[in-house]
Amino acid sequence: MIYEIIEEDGKVRVEGIKDFEPAHIFECGQCFRWNKEEDGSFTGVAKGRVINVSKEENSIIFHNTNKEEFLNIWVDYFDLNRDYGTVKENLEKMDAVMEKAIHYGTGIRILNQDEWEILLSFIISSNRSIPLIKKSIESLCERYGEFLGEYRGKKYYDFPQVEALQDQSVEKIKESYTGYRAKYIVETVRMIEEKEVELYDLKNLSTADAKKELLKCSGVGPKVADCIVLFSMGKFDAFPVDVWVRRIMEYFYFPEGTTLKKIESFAKDYFKELAGFAQQYLFYYAREVGIGK
Repeated sequence: MIYEIIEEDGKVRVEGIKDFEPAHIFECGQCFRWNKEEDGSFTGVAKGRVINVSKEENSIIFHNTNKEEFLNIWVDYFDLNRDYGTVKENLEKMDAVMEKAIHYGTGIRILNQDEWEILLSFIISSNRSIPLIKKSIESLCERYGEFLGEYRGKKYYDFPQVEALQDQSVEKIKESYTGYRAKYIVETVRMIEEKEVELYDLKNLSTADAKKELLKCSGVGPKVADCIVLFSMGKFDAFPVDVWVRRIMEYFYFPEGTTLKKIESFAKDYFKELAGFAQQYLFYYAREVGIGK
């Protein structure tokens, strides 16, 4: 991809990035530690750093970073070297539904997030609204994560490492508003600590084999496993089916009451290696227009 990187005081301005809309990226269900500021920018914690992202006409501004860090960390994290124009062009050809969905979420990019953070975050996400998911995650970060400093008058903490959680009881984890998921977290922490699942090696496996390993983790079902491999392992043939995606698939492609297995099988065969991208556009579309409410 061709874009121009300009380092300014405490920030990096990037000209020429196409297909990048902060709201589409941070509000499409793939991440939980990004929050919208009053000025319309988004501040998030990732890779042990606090960063703020805003868009001004044709420029994307990355605040609280520098050019070296941008090249070494954020280019990969934001998937900036992928041509999303080609991804969208190929999906739009498939049918009118995808064409419409892409129109609503045209600036989505799939973030390359940390496997451990995504594993725990999506265990926490089970059967919950995004505000509640964020509340639980932030509480865990404040209690067990490393303090990263203040930015715009707010304190920020890193995502807690496995070691910081390994001796915590179910009752202690419940103090972070996790409810019944606390026992899943405690058991999964133990499994990762004892290397029953080699989490950071899974990206080297096929999508099916990586999911099979993840399903060993307490609190991980097929949908959560799909989210983990898609959002942290680059498995773009994964197609997570949550309530919103199921509604839109039943609204446009299937009769109501279709099994998850049938929807997943269709998506895998129909969208192939672009399934994960299709899922994100469909998810955002369903949320924006309230399909299936």
